[in-house]
Amino acid sequence: MAKISKKRKAVNALVDSSKLHNLNEAVELVKKVNTTKFNASVDVHVNLGVDPRKADQAIRGTVTLPNGTGKSKTVLVFCTPDKEQEAKDAGADHVGLDELVQKVQGGWTDFDVVIAMPGVMGVVGRLGRVLGPRGLMPNPKTGTVTNDVAAAVGDVKKGKISFRVDKYGIIHSTIGRVEFSEDKLVENANEFLQTLLKMKPASSKGTYMKSITMASTMSPGIKIDPKSIK
Repeated sequence: MAKISKKRKAVNALVDSSKLHNLNEAVELVKKVNTTKFNASVDVHVNLGVDPRKADQAIRGTVTLPNGTGKSKTVLVFCTPDKEQEAKDAGADHVGLDELVQKVQGGWTDFDVVIAMPGVMGVVGRLGRVLGPRGLMPNPKTGTVTNDVAAAVGDVKKGKISFRVDKYGIIHSTIGRVEFSEDKLVENANEFLQTLLKMKPASSKGTYMKSITMASTMSPGIKIDPKSIK
């Protein structure tokens, strides 16, 4: 059995696994119990009362965090030649079509977000087996299939993130870094959670937000009271 360090024991003593916190309390505690020496990410995990197998309950969307994620995302844009300069000027890291498609088919996935014009989706569709399992396939619902590639790239660079429910009914999302101020983390988390509340499917019965947990990398999770999110 792995030996628990004194520092980790002290951290664990600060967390009452049976207690539910409001958002402000959770953020304060997450920053206090962080044990990493690097600028760890802060993530929120929401267990929803939905059935992901049903199309109208397979929640998927985007949200622009007011304070960004604290991490610069690498953006790949598939577009026609006349749109390449627009995409580059907006901050896209990789721009093109045929050559990039071949590169991805060869296993290259060194990017965080993929944006594509509707007119090239016939070609990009070949990459479903590579991009699909990684959640990188462009989709109109997340604004990543669009003719306005410059605006889409700009949104991602400013802090727009995408999310989707997994097969267990849980949504995981990064909402910032531990070095963010408490106010910025609260604002980001609240924006994300409010967006989820607005997306509640009409067909979803019973409790919608069953549980919410916030945690930084390699640190214990802090439980948030779903009833405090209004």
